[in-house]
Amino acid sequence: MVKSDPRQLPTSAELPCSDDTPVDNEDQNFIPNLLLFLLQYIWANRNDWFFSVDMGVYHTTGVSPLVPIVPDGFLSLGVERRKADKSRKSYVVWEENNIVPILALEIVSLTPGGEYDKKLDIYAKLGVLYYIIYNPEYWQRVSEAAPSELRHQPFEVYRLVDGSYQLQIGEPFWMPEIGLGIGRSQYVSGNIQRQVLYWYDQQGKRYQTSEEQLELAQKQLERYRQQFGELSEG
Repeated sequence: MVKSDPRQLPTSAELPCSDDTPVDNEDQNFIPNLLLFLLQYIWANRNDWFFSVDMGVYHTTGVSPLVPIVPDGFLSLGVERRKADKSRKSYVVWEENNIVPILALEIVSLTPGGEYDKKLDIYAKLGVLYYIIYNPEYWQRVSEAAPSELRHQPFEVYRLVDGSYQLQIGEPFWMPEIGLGIGRSQYVSGNIQRQVLYWYDQQGKRYQTSEEQLELAQKQLERYRQQFGELSEG
């Protein structure tokens, strides 16, 4: 990553906080937000991380520091979870002790957004260690467009090795530098199911949502009540 003198760069207050580009499918908001909500539970006692959804990342490795990259979601470690003086409107690398995100997530939409080429190159130059592409609906579109090249899958994890991304194998995929794994599973809300991304522990066990934990606790309570009732009758 190229370092620049922050005194010669604009401040976060001077930079636009959004490119005003709307998402074209609900997963682009729902899935990163689900990952954020899970992290708020998993790392509730940690203040050295920041996860954001659809926020501009300003850096100095592109053609201009005024042009951000906007992941659907990204994670940075070693930074303040929330700044004491103000909330972030954008993630400005030179205001974060030059700490770049360790993970970037892109969810492929109906409109191709350069996830497999342009954005991949940008994240590599920036130094993002893990780049995740989630493409459950349009992955065959990419494979058919380039049949002689690598056939893409609905879920891909790339790791930066010597400045280039290498596709990783395994799901859920464990990321030791982060202390989390990531992979696909079903999300159930009432009678609605959808495939989403979740965090996993080192043993490959999925972290549960607060709703799932509550449901499990209620079932356990009901079993205790039944056991107590049987003992009382006996």
